[in-house]
Amino acid sequence: MHLTLWSEVNMKLYALSLGAGLLVGIIYSLLSVRSPAPPLVALVGLLGILIGEQVIPVGKQLLGRTTLSTTNEKPQTAAPTLTQLPDRHGKD
Repeated sequence: MHLTLWSEVNMKLYALSLGAGLLVGIIYSLLSVRSPAPPLVALVGLLGILIGEQVIPVGKQLLGRTTLSTTNEKPQTAAPTLTQLPDRHGKD
């Protein structure tokens, strides 16, 4: 995937995540419900999630004695090839 296209996909995911959070916040406000966690506690919890999701990959790499790689490194794959599809009647 081209770098700019990958960046666009990531930005869309961030925007979707922000939109979902805003929607939940609006619903909480309309229902007069307080957030389940104070902001600082929520941020510390998110930090724990981010660190926790890296424990297994880093542990596997350390046990395998391989070099650590970043999550931005993508494996090189061949470009997709396009072939002509058969028509609706089964003839090529």
